[in-house]
Amino acid sequence: YMQYFLGLSNFTDKPVFTPSLFVSIRKRLGIEQFEEMNRSIIKKAIEKETTQTEQNSKSKSEKEENDNEPTPTQEDTTEKPQNQGKLQMDATVADANIKYPTDLDLLNDSREKAEELVDMLYKKLRLAKKPRTYRNKARQSYLNLSKKRRKNGKEIRKGIKQQINFLERDLKIINQLLDKLEGNHNPMNNKQLKYFFVIQHVIEQQKQMYKTKTHKIPDRIVNIHQPHVRPIVRGKAGSNTEFGAKINIGLQNGYATVDHLDFNAFNESQDLIQQVEKYKELHGHFPELVLVDQIYLTRENRKWLKENNIRHIGKPLGRPVKEELTTKEKRKKRQESAERNHVEGKFGQGKNAYGLNNIRAKLSTTSKSWIAAIFFVMNLVRFSKDFLLSLLFHLFFALPKTISLPKFQFRYPHIGFFGKLAV
Repeated sequence: YMQYFLGLSNFTDKPVFTPSLFVSIRKRLGIEQFEEMNRSIIKKAIEKETTQTEQNSKSKSEKEENDNEPTPTQEDTTEKPQNQGKLQMDATVADANIKYPTDLDLLNDSREKAEELVDMLYKKLRLAKKPRTYRNKARQSYLNLSKKRRKNGKEIRKGIKQQINFLERDLKIINQLLDKLEGNHNPMNNKQLKYFFVIQHVIEQQKQMYKTKTHKIPDRIVNIHQPHVRPIVRGKAGSNTEFGAKINIGLQNGYATVDHLDFNAFNESQDLIQQVEKYKELHGHFPELVLVDQIYLTRENRKWLKENNIRHIGKPLGRPVKEELTTKEKRKKRQESAERNHVEGKFGQGKNAYGLNNIRAKLSTTSKSWIAAIFFVMNLVRFSKDFLLSLLFHLFFALPKTISLPKFQFRYPHIGFFGKLAV
């Protein structure tokens, strides 16, 4: 298949590209580049939609002229509102592909990585005797506790203390071996040096939490291989805490833009004004309606929306007031509230079909590119559904006007229009 798709002159069993090629592409194509491409798709979709609207209005006016009906004059037409369209916003977490973190597992992983650094330095220095790390004893101590089906708090605390002591001893040995190096040469590569710094940060955090008897600390590391991942408390029924990047997106006509991405938790209400301003940059006007959760509607955001004549579906502040609405107004309000579910459906599409809840990139930069690429692909799929398929159907039905196709005699008249179209 490589020979076929890449156009190679003959068959070869050698790799046609290095395994790190796609990683390099994800590093080069960051989230900014993907967002530029997303904006280009949305602009093209707006142009196509505007062209189709103009064509429909032109054909309608021609039909009215043929029917000898007077066309409305400029004075008769009502002035269009300045704000048009709808903007939906919501936030979610793109889960990283890591195992559920516990203090015991994190300390064990750090200890094993520290032992690898000790072995590497021992070989580099060519010492006569390897430093004693008690790795077998530390491993057995970890397994005895982790394999227990039921562990009480006292046993877990004791196991954490043991792993902290083993890890502190390993770090002390590493520093002693580094002191024996001649000159300023560092035998660690960038990856090993990163692990060394992360492990030291982990031990400091774990010691502080052990002394204070808490499980919370600022910028807590939950995985030594992806130290940028943070625990984000969401309060959902399935999982109270999620581990990954929190993203805030804006949805307009089915097209999504990632307006804010961060591995630390943030309040999505701070992005509302910025997201609406981005909508204006794309469309040339503010949206007529903003569909958001109650968390977005702070006093400052409500005031700003009111100043720009932008409606929202949130409940008013203060005591609840009974609204006297007509049946039509109630139906419209209920329908607008239900339309906010479109952004939830976009999250479901990304997580169920495109792996938005299983980001397997290891670096923070490649993780951001991975997330942005998922939304870029979903926008392409939406664009193809809106315009490319309609163009194909238009061309298909325009064929009989230009080409005389042979008439087929169908044996089964009951199969219907789409069945005949498939045949």
